[in-house]
Amino acid sequence: MTTKLRLGLVGANVRSNWGSRTHLPALAKSADFELTAVCTTRMESAEEARRMYGAKLAFDDFRALAACPEVDAVAVVVRAPVHYEPTKAAIEAGKHVYTEWPLGRTSAEAVELTALAHARGVHTAIGLQARVNPVIVHMKEQVDAGYVGEITACVLTLMRAGVLERTAARTWQRDASLGANTLTIAYGHNIDALRFVAGDFGRIGGVVSTRIAQWHETDTGRTVEVTAPDNVLTSGVLKNGAVVSAHVAAIPWAGSGYRMEIYGREGTLAAMGDVWGPQLAGVKLFGARGNNRLAEIVPPARLFHFRDGDPGNDAFNVGQMYCAFAEAIRTGQGRQPTFETALELHHLVDAVAQASESGREVTMR
Repeated sequence: MTTKLRLGLVGANVRSNWGSRTHLPALAKSADFELTAVCTTRMESAEEARRMYGAKLAFDDFRALAACPEVDAVAVVVRAPVHYEPTKAAIEAGKHVYTEWPLGRTSAEAVELTALAHARGVHTAIGLQARVNPVIVHMKEQVDAGYVGEITACVLTLMRAGVLERTAARTWQRDASLGANTLTIAYGHNIDALRFVAGDFGRIGGVVSTRIAQWHETDTGRTVEVTAPDNVLTSGVLKNGAVVSAHVAAIPWAGSGYRMEIYGREGTLAAMGDVWGPQLAGVKLFGARGNNRLAEIVPPARLFHFRDGDPGNDAFNVGQMYCAFAEAIRTGQGRQPTFETALELHHLVDAVAQASESGREVTMR
């Protein structure tokens, strides 16, 4: 059996949301990585994670973890506004690095990190897990194989719950400048999956709007002002000529979930689920050719690389990413989205914001 790669995880707090729900369970079942080191901002919580998940080392300083000779690769799973520093530290230490999306708080940070990783020759992965989701990968394969023929139109909708009140620990996302909101995260994940399946944009226009301008903090009683957008509506044309409509929103009640539809001359494909994006479990693929009745299409077993994972669990696609990341480190040829993928998406998100501010379409390079 191949020796496992030694991973250090920055953001290993057992009470965190995404990391404890996905990364830590995926690593516990990984055939490629062993969780060697964990890092949080406090040694008490780092030690708690070390004990709970069987790691050898605990750190309260991500720079020390990155410099540790017993670590081969680093995963950065902290809040989006602080991805930059631990990612940079890992690259400068010569470690391969998997950072959650978005890569940086701004495109400028993403440009710098991408260039640094290239200069240091390290392998990278970005947490756009839809690109390793068997359902979305098979959807792309079907499009490439001509299932729908020439694409004429694409429609993307995501209406997800966006509560009007929350605890003070969760209201930091109200600040648009921190780079973690409906435009960057929910829209970013979803529009990237569409790009992956159907092709890149030639031009794009949009409206980025904050419809809920205040949140209520349940534990403090305060009402706080919100600048982060909650509605992103875009239209555009792909380089292949297909017309695209996309609406991603955080709405107060009864969200209708996720749906991505690809229409062509020969058929239709649709991915859908009661989730807030194709990076998560619970998305199914449907298709129709020669009739108007969609039928489920089950992805083939060869696309399920995370053998010990449960495809019905949100940790599964994170496990898929770790499989692809390990393949890249070992062979130089990986299937994972890289920092270059992230940089392209950062530029697209910027273009949507620019289109909204100017009221004009933006032509993509």
